[in-house]
Amino acid sequence: MLVLAALIRLEPNAYGVTIRAEIEGKTTRKVSIGALYATLTRLESKEYVESWMGESTPERGGRAKRYYKISALGQAQLQKAVSELGNLLKGIALWPTTSTK
Repeated sequence: MLVLAALIRLEPNAYGVTIRAEIEGKTTRKVSIGALYATLTRLESKEYVESWMGESTPERGGRAKRYYKISALGQAQLQKAVSELGNLLKGIALWPTTSTK
């Protein structure tokens, strides 16, 4: 869910480094770049994410960046997951109440 949400927030400038920074900047999670790329590959194989190669740049030694964007199917799955999480959390006390003893 975090990766898909980051792709929406970053569009059209979502690539590995910016996705990682967005997740780490908006949450308390540390994201390894290897885990991020594994997740992006898995999401792409499920057709939740699309990717393409950008232009090569001199700043990157002539290497191109791979950009990512959430697909319509990915947006539908994210909406479903958020809705289901909301349903699951209804009626749950997330923090223990303090005792008045």
